[in-house]
Amino acid sequence: MGVTGPSRCRSCAEPLDAGDNFCGRCGADLVVPAAPGYGAVPPPPSYAPMVGAPAGAPSGAPAGPPPPDPTTRIPDEEIAGEGAPGADAPRPGAARRPVDPRVAGYEVVADAAAEAAGAARNAKAARDGADGGGTGEAPPGDAPAPEQTDPPDDTLHLCAICHSGALTPEGFCEHCGRAQPRERNHMEHELAGIAAVSDRGHRHHRNEDFFALRAMALPDGSPAVVALVCDGVSSATRPDEASRAASEAAGEALLASLPRGTHPQQAMHDAVLAASAAVDALAADPSLAHDEHRQQNAPACTFVGAAVGGGLLTIGWVGDSRAYWIPNDRTAPPARLTEDDSWAAQMVANNLMSEAEANADERAHAITGWLGADAYEVEPHTVTFKPDGPGVVVVCTDGLWNYADSAAQMASVLPVDSPDRPLNAAQALVTHALDGGGHDNVTVAVVPFPAPARG
Repeated sequence: MGVTGPSRCRSCAEPLDAGDNFCGRCGADLVVPAAPGYGAVPPPPSYAPMVGAPAGAPSGAPAGPPPPDPTTRIPDEEIAGEGAPGADAPRPGAARRPVDPRVAGYEVVADAAAEAAGAARNAKAARDGADGGGTGEAPPGDAPAPEQTDPPDDTLHLCAICHSGALTPEGFCEHCGRAQPRERNHMEHELAGIAAVSDRGHRHHRNEDFFALRAMALPDGSPAVVALVCDGVSSATRPDEASRAASEAAGEALLASLPRGTHPQQAMHDAVLAASAAVDALAADPSLAHDEHRQQNAPACTFVGAAVGGGLLTIGWVGDSRAYWIPNDRTAPPARLTEDDSWAAQMVANNLMSEAEANADERAHAITGWLGADAYEVEPHTVTFKPDGPGVVVVCTDGLWNYADSAAQMASVLPVDSPDRPLNAAQALVTHALDGGGHDNVTVAVVPFPAPARG
């Protein structure tokens, strides 16, 4: 039976549907003067071309099922059945739900193409299986397994907040819409008898602290351990990158120098300079575009580190991150091993204010020393001690010592079994800061002295 008018675009031969005024492919105007009794655009053809069939295929050529009418309402039971097992094969005479009415006529073509591609894959799998390299796919002639649209249960990640919605590739919950916690929001690590914990806290939107733990053997074979903690300066650009770069660079520097026999104090000094160079390099990264509408300054962070080995305890720092010494014998006095590079410390050192007055000032936490390209000349502070008994070194950022300022306060919140359970001790200290308010990122490392023997 012939058709009463054109069923394809005159420009590109695109199949048309009833009511189309423009071609969905080339955009050509389809509204033309119509003969009496005829519409401007005739109804679609009564057949859908097979894959590979030319537009002008003879009427005797095999034809597929007719395309669905986009104006036809699909019964609810058919919509509900979509996605169910076996729903990919439509029931005889049932129209499939078009994705877009303009391309409804292409669904038959797309289905045929998919079936042809699946048959080709199965044939290839059969050939590979015959050669001993089978993939477990069905051989030709077997019905292909239903396509699985949902990821397997063991790879389905649920929202960490509502525990019911799946996650989008961007890290948002499909149910509650919330962004998922970043990996750095809470970090814990234990190595060779030392441990560190870092937490975002309750007020900051990200964790700008970072830590690094290293273990090595000295030239005489005795063990040595290193814990490094860095606090990103929030007012700087990319402080989280600065803290990570500094801690990892210093860790690698000490891992290389101490086994060679470098004195720990010199090794710590060189490690601080290596950390400074790593942070400086972030400011010169040419891959980062400069935003002229936002104020940008160089990435910056503070630094504190402890190295234990050979009967010595070495501390290095720049900024206001601290190290405390807590003897195992709690009747002996604890001590703070660092002096802050801060406005408050300068006021006290110059006898301009008492410690209480300076700490109460809103400028108390303004740092006067840091690592970064816009810092003054970096002058690492390094000291070496030879403790007369066993103890624990607590290395931390101000997120912790804001809630345990003095050495006595730090000793009172450090668990007594910290030499044997350093991770548990670090967790307890972070919990103390969070329970106190958690106004800042909190990072702490617990390092027993002497260095634990390597198992």
